[in-house]
Amino acid sequence: MLDILDTINRWLAEEQSVALATVVKTWGSAPRRVGSKMGVTAGTAMIGSVSGGCVEGAVVEEAVAGLRDSAPRLLKFGVADDMAWEVGLTCGGSIEVFVEPLDSLWWDALADLAETDRFGATVTVMAGAHIGEKVLLDGAGDVLYHSPKLNDDLLAAMKMAAAESRKSGIVMMGETRVMVDLQVERPHLILIGGVHVAIPLCAMATQVGFRVSIVDPRAAFASAERFPHVANISHQYPDRALPQLGLDRSAYLAVLTHDPKIDDKALITALPAKIPYVGVLSSGRTHRQRVARLKEAGLSDELIAQIRTPIGIDIGAAAPEEIAVCILAEIIAVRNGLRVGRVEARRHSPGDTDR
Repeated sequence: MLDILDTINRWLAEEQSVALATVVKTWGSAPRRVGSKMGVTAGTAMIGSVSGGCVEGAVVEEAVAGLRDSAPRLLKFGVADDMAWEVGLTCGGSIEVFVEPLDSLWWDALADLAETDRFGATVTVMAGAHIGEKVLLDGAGDVLYHSPKLNDDLLAAMKMAAAESRKSGIVMMGETRVMVDLQVERPHLILIGGVHVAIPLCAMATQVGFRVSIVDPRAAFASAERFPHVANISHQYPDRALPQLGLDRSAYLAVLTHDPKIDDKALITALPAKIPYVGVLSSGRTHRQRVARLKEAGLSDELIAQIRTPIGIDIGAAAPEEIAVCILAEIIAVRNGLRVGRVEARRHSPGDTDR
């Protein structure tokens, strides 16, 4: 969503006609996830991707046709289809792509959620007399937008489908096929310590769509010069900064300073919140000492067991940029629901002396 938002907003400000293509279902090795989007203008300018290049040409043609006849359409591509081979989908996957003239009122409401990192759910009818009609709900379940032609019964059923869905995808409401498309908050990477490895980690995380915040009471380490593109820089201690930044389902914490006065406060504050990821840059010996301190502070074995240390996936990293790769790889794996084994010992514990 965010990768196409600014360009589509500009097109709309220029009063261009815009179509939106959305991946609604995939099988096999289709290269883009459900919910991936591409914008197309009447002049065939495009932004975003629905297949990594395999079927873009065919989708653009259908998008332009949809702008001409003002009709949404559901496109299907797969290796069993002659058309799929023509457009290059030879990777063993199949996809369904929903193409529709962009509803600017719905888009404005959705864009506001995306820009302010708030949750939303769009439910769109995929076929039949109501094809293309939609409703947008916020995280509280309030309706932010709905198509004017939606009747009360269909609207109620679509609201229920949104409330019951935990991921984007096709849902059957009786005989009505709808797409539930979740707009989730950007993941929020909070770095405790503006140390050397934090610089490439911040840059890489931003590149793949994370918001990044830095917490370090040492102003010389966490400065705007060292971190020009972060969302927030806090010079408070973590026990004060973290509640202000928010410890919720979107928060991922990397503890990097090696200073117990800073790191312990971060862990004592964050672990009870049970956020998706807490990693600590540390050696085994240092962590054993840390565990003793955390127990003395009253944390349970269950909470302490949430800590991932040594932080990151073991790739034999040594340079700060390599350490950043291994940390971010582990965070992405956790975010995607993959089980990543913890490394009990390394030939080299990166960052044990890093500042």
